[in-house]
Parts: sequence; structure tokens; C-alpha cells
Amino acid sequence: MAQTGLAGKRSYHQYCGLASALDVLGERWTLLIIRELLMGPRRYSELLADLPGIGTNLLADRLKFLVDSGVLRQVDVHGTGGRLSYELTPTGQALRPMVLGLAHWGLEFVGDLNAEDTVRPHWGFLAVEAMFQWDKISPIDESYQFQVDDEVFRIDVAGGVPRVAKGPSDDPAMVATTDAATFVRIGAGRVTPLMAMVGGQLKLEGDIDAVLRCCELLGLDAGAAPAAQTTSGH
Repeated sequence: MAQTGLAGKRSYHQYCGLASALDVLGERWTLLIIRELLMGPRRYSELLADLPGIGTNLLADRLKFLVDSGVLRQVDVHGTGGRLSYELTPTGQALRPMVLGLAHWGLEFVGDLNAEDTVRPHWGFLAVEAMFQWDKISPIDESYQFQVDDEVFRIDVAGGVPRVAKGPSDDPAMVATTDAATFVRIGAGRVTPLMAMVGGQLKLEGDIDAVLRCCELLGLDAGAAPAAQTTSGH
């Protein structure tokens, strides 16, 4: 069982990299704070709004500890001298592949959406990156755009390398429009793109082959018919 360690934090007191990592990251809410900041700097109020249930004192405690640990730092993003934002340091950014791996692994355990569950559209930004099948990347340079509730992001494939970015694409080969809950359910394999389209929760526009390439990149079971439901966006 963990014991109290430095600065009142619990420690496993084991001379091991994994135990040391858990001494920093193992507290409740910590990895979810990291998840939020992987998408860019956030203010305290923004973090509080997107982490319902954490409580103001607990959030402040977690942020202070992560700053003291060198995982986060405070920055004046807009250069106005106003409220500071929190961002990941290079040490914090090194957590990206691990957090994405956990997010992808955890999709297997996603159940039904309950009334008390929270879902945010911007979580789709990380979900997409976590789903990349690196051995299925198309050699064709193109962009896939996602409208998830009121958030827009895209996958740009260039030179055989996919990258996720915020904002719309200048010339998307495919545009997917859906809600955040449906997006998670598709990613978790609880519903196929075809099933979501038939149910009216997903709309796909653009090139049929691009839709299939995007599904392959994300490891989704496109089925035989999504292309027939797809309309041209050009």
C-alpha cells in the first residue's frame, strides 16, 4: 500500500521507474488533467469546466503538484498579462504516446452512456490520434475533417504521416459530422459507421475511397455499405 511521501503525497517507496511514475501520476484526476493539456494550454477555469466533479481545491492541488514536479508550467499564452494558462513541459509532452495508448486500450471497456456521464467533443481530438493504425496509412496525401458537436478538427495525411490538427481543412477529401457520444461509441466499436449513418447519428460527405481509407487508418469496420450512403462534398 502506498505511504505518505514528499510534500504529503503518497509514495510507493519503491526504487523502480514505474513506481516513481505512479508517485507523480497515480492520483485520481491527474491523467485526465494531462489529457486536457495534450490538446494545448488551458486556463484553470477551462480545466474546471471540462473536469466536472473534480472540485476547485482538488484541481488547484493537482496543478500545483504537477507544476512542482516539472510536468506542467504556467504561461501567458496571449501575452496580455492576464490570467495564466497551464501547459505541458517537455517532460509532460513525453506522456503523449502513453496517454494515447491508455485511451485506445480503454475503448474496450467503454459501456453505455449513462445519464451521469460527461462527454466532451474535444475528446475526439485525442481519440482519433489514439486510434491510428500505423501500418494502414494511405500513401495518398489528403485530409479528413470531423465536426463533433461544435468542435472541428482534421487528420492531415502527408508523405505517409497522419497528423491531427484543430480547425477545418481547406480541401477535405471526407467530412464526418456527428455528436460526441456517437463518436466515442464508433471508436469503441459499439456501433459501426454504417449503423450510425442508418440511425441518423453520423453524416459522411466526400470521396467514397477517402472514406474507406480513413476508416482503415482508424481501424474502423466500415462494412460494405457506408460508401453507398456517402454523398459528394465537392
